[in-house]
Amino acid sequence: MASDDDRVTGGCLCGAVRYAATAAARRVTYCHCAMCRKASGAPVSVFAAFAADALAFTSGRPKVYRSSSFVERGFCAACGTPLTYRYLRSDALSVTVGSLDHPERVAPEGHWGVESHLPWLTIADDLPRKRTDEDPDFAAFAVAAGRKDS
Repeated sequence: MASDDDRVTGGCLCGAVRYAATAAARRVTYCHCAMCRKASGAPVSVFAAFAADALAFTSGRPKVYRSSSFVERGFCAACGTPLTYRYLRSDALSVTVGSLDHPERVAPEGHWGVESHLPWLTIADDLPRKRTDEDPDFAAFAVAAGRKDS
């Protein structure tokens, strides 16, 4: 179990939904895809993925919106804060890094969906960059959901 200083906690703007993780994030990734851009209202999203059984809601629960045939997104029904992202057939649950109490404690390890990267946004790092069609997990989820344009 992580110490209180290392514990990952977060929640929405109004405080109605709170969560805590009992393990470290599996990965932290920038997402440049158009779906995440629309869902967040931001030019890029950053997600921290956890094993689903390592993340618990400690107060309230997010309202869930199925944004595609294979993805669900959670948000606070009271204030609208985007909170979670989950492939329907995955054992992982991602949270928005902006909803963490201490987002400075995690750092992105790569960029995903770079074919949708906005040309006027410069993120000067040397992290790996991956297109959605280069991600075998994404392709498998899309195929399982019957999506043909993955």
